Amino acid sequence: MVEIVFLTPFITGLGTFFLPKIIGRCLLVLTGAAHLTLSLMLWRDQPRAIFDQYFAVTPEGMLSLLVISLLFFLISIYTVGFLRESKIQSERLFTGAMLVFLSTMTMVTLSDHIMVMWIAIEATTLASAPLINTHRSAASLEATWKYVLICSVGIAMALLGSVLVAFSMGQGNTDTPLSFSALAGVAKTLNPLWLKAGFVFILVGYGTKMGLAPMHTWLPDAHSEAPSPASALLSGVLLNCAYLGIFKTNKIMVAAGLEDFSGGILMVFGLLSILAAATFILKQNEYKRMLAYSSIENMGIIAFGTGVGGLGVYGAVICMLHHSLIKSSLFLSSGNILLGYGNRLIKNTGNLVKGMPRTFVAFFAGFAGISGLPPFGIFIGELCIIIAAFRSGSYVAVTVFILSLCVIFAGFGNQVMKICFEECSTEIKIQERASMVLPQYLLLLTSLILCFFIPDSLNQTISDAISAIGGGLR
Repeated sequence: MVEIVFLTPFITGLGTFFLPKIIGRCLLVLTGAAHLTLSLMLWRDQPRAIFDQYFAVTPEGMLSLLVISLLFFLISIYTVGFLRESKIQSERLFTGAMLVFLSTMTMVTLSDHIMVMWIAIEATTLASAPLINTHRSAASLEATWKYVLICSVGIAMALLGSVLVAFSMGQGNTDTPLSFSALAGVAKTLNPLWLKAGFVFILVGYGTKMGLAPMHTWLPDAHSEAPSPASALLSGVLLNCAYLGIFKTNKIMVAAGLEDFSGGILMVFGLLSILAAATFILKQNEYKRMLAYSSIENMGIIAFGTGVGGLGVYGAVICMLHHSLIKSSLFLSSGNILLGYGNRLIKNTGNLVKGMPRTFVAFFAGFAGISGLPPFGIFIGELCIIIAAFRSGSYVAVTVFILSLCVIFAGFGNQVMKICFEECSTEIKIQERASMVLPQYLLLLTSLILCFFIPDSLNQTISDAISAIGGGLR
């Protein structure tokens, strides 16, 4: 049952490479629906994997899997309408790569073996690279190579970190499986020096894929050049997969009593990412690059909250869930804007409120949500992180955190106002199909509902995930 969840999209993805376009579009949506169903069954039944030494159903993995599955299903619905309106070369390659990408991301969430996790995260790079180069332009080719090379260097560092973690087992744990669960159980017996070194390399390696500064340079180019459905997956889902690798490694650090070491480093990288976003978002002239820097900011918030610990970890997980929902909605809306105005430059767009009113509602609501305005969940998550930081005595860090968020909100808001309300003479080139606005509305609605009501089963999954690294509501 566990392995079927990632094998299903892999098989259908391979088939899509050779099938007619219409069938490929149908398979995209049907596989998304099947994957969501299988994921919900997996969450309900919690079965044991056939290859249980490599795969396992964990609370943090299930959280990521549910987000991946829901987002992919809604994005696949949008993609059908998007493909009708846009002129994408090699559509079969695009839809097939999306399904294989879903398979690799699913494997990441279900991986419990430290080396299988590394293989799965590397596989996400290979599966998603063709999506970035869909338009076959010089800029998209450059963005693809930058993505592959930078992320591959990062993944190589993560491999070294994984080896160092294995080396920390020494001679006394030769019978212990090289899984995150087993290593957390014997963490007190691990060599702390090698374990610290392994964590640093894993954080830098997977942090590169997560988009943490200063390893973030691939992200703006990749998100800008990829078609909007691919950008939504890269920002809303892929970054979470890299964070999952860091989260699982941090569980071992906490179990070994080294949470002060790992937490301090996470806070530093988190603040660096937020500061980088605050610096660059002010002068962005492309709306997709602006959204990409917003993703860097949010990954920094998540890393900072995880490092703070306690209530901050809860806030980080809440931010992760809502960032995925809202940012995916924003990238899908940016796809409508690009198709409507035919340009990525902010100065060549405007008056969205009249030109594309349904897209305007989704885009402006997404801006409010991603900026941390109430009642959206990112406001709750950021508030939890700020409270936790003050409780821990990190006054300087939390002051920088708050001021940077204010700068980002001001810069982001200024550009959004231009897109939505500034006069523009450009003639809108597309009609707003229901399939190209409904997914955004559903993503935002899901985010709003989760602000006021979290099902007991989901709340328990969150609690189980964060308790392993000292997180909680107190």
